[in-house]
Amino acid sequence: MSTEKIPLMEAFYTIQGEGTFQGTPAYFIRLAGCDVGCHWCDVKESWDASKYHETGVDEIVLQAMKYPSRHAVITGGEPLLYNLGPLTGHLRKSGFKTHLETSGAYPLTGYWDWVCLSPKKFKPPVGENFEFANELKIIIYNKSDFAWAEKHVRHVGPDCNLYLQPEWGKMGKMIDEIVKYVKSHPRWKVSLQVHKFMNIP
Repeated sequence: MSTEKIPLMEAFYTIQGEGTFQGTPAYFIRLAGCDVGCHWCDVKESWDASKYHETGVDEIVLQAMKYPSRHAVITGGEPLLYNLGPLTGHLRKSGFKTHLETSGAYPLTGYWDWVCLSPKKFKPPVGENFEFANELKIIIYNKSDFAWAEKHVRHVGPDCNLYLQPEWGKMGKMIDEIVKYVKSHPRWKVSLQVHKFMNIP
């Protein structure tokens, strides 16, 4: 039994809409608090952790176990603001695969089966986090982001999955550019936020 508490914004059972596990049912645990400050962030309400109650790790896992999937995605906000050892340890003991979605702006804590690193220009990743990345997801907001993506791909391992994902508000403008780029640079793949097309959280 853990006495650890963390600020939980929301938790919900849905379909993973992005990246390698797109289409997989998963339980999302969204932690509050973020100082990365992406102006196009679609969950800005997660930034201020003081607006949310701290929730016990045991309670979070108990709620997760009510659903049949054993994929748990820890997201935010920026989840690495917190020590994720107690939460991920309990999830794993309860049979979950633990997936992290992070900008990598803080040192990695916790026990992970999959790490999606999505670095942001506003607060660069801690260098050591690149070696833990199973998936590198770059959000494409404008054409300069392609060069920025290539700058980061040099630091991940050869087996890391590489994704270029249009920022939702720039989808119409940037998707053709992304397709053209991926066709010329086939190590990359296109990631889309299919959960938004399906109108699910």
